[in-house]
Amino acid sequence: MSVGPHHGYLEEPISTEPRINERIHANEVRLVGPNGEQVGIVRIEDALRLAREADLDLVEVAAQARPPVAKLMDYGKFKYESAQKARESRRNQANTVIKEMKLRPKIDAHDYETKKGHVVRFLRGGDKVKITIMFRGREQSRPELGFNLLKRLADDVAEDGTIESQPRQDGRNMLMVLAPTRKKAEAREQEKAAKAAKASQRQADAEAEAREQAEMRAAHQASPPPKKRRGPADNLDPDIDL
Repeated sequence: MSVGPHHGYLEEPISTEPRINERIHANEVRLVGPNGEQVGIVRIEDALRLAREADLDLVEVAAQARPPVAKLMDYGKFKYESAQKARESRRNQANTVIKEMKLRPKIDAHDYETKKGHVVRFLRGGDKVKITIMFRGREQSRPELGFNLLKRLADDVAEDGTIESQPRQDGRNMLMVLAPTRKKAEAREQEKAAKAAKASQRQADAEAEAREQAEMRAAHQASPPPKKRRGPADNLDPDIDL
């Protein structure tokens, strides 16, 4: 508690935390159940009793409403999950990299496919891509060439990225920014899973080949030696002198 500098009375410190349980000042609340179901307007005493019976907290989620909205929830679990989401969001923001790809308005088909492949690879890796169309000479009088090329590229990579910044002219260049449809952390997890699957498949193939070779060796060792072919001399009496 602190003393107000101008009014001379005690003021509660400003808090960003929602009021919970007995700290809720309202006489009645619009109650929401733990699964989002609407219970209705109930007295604060009844809401607190329901919270105790369910071994949950009563959390004021909309203090400005009349009456305020309160929800039954496990507040400790809620705070932990919120902190985890915030941490993950900061990690994704910090790891986001903006790659750049430069194209000419009259790019040939082979170069276009090559650069489109790079853009797809960047987006699948969870990075943003700034596409720059560079105009030279008389090309500057044909901005529609750059706009159409950017629109074509955005359509071609729509499965992996969306337009974050629409095409705009910037001096002699035209710019557009594409954002990945997957977060960087998700892209990394999927890349790790794909690598693990490939490694597992290689190991399974190697083990299958080793078993096949072992079976072939065992079959070769178990087969009887070939019989010796009898020649004419094998039918003669050994006591007869030749």
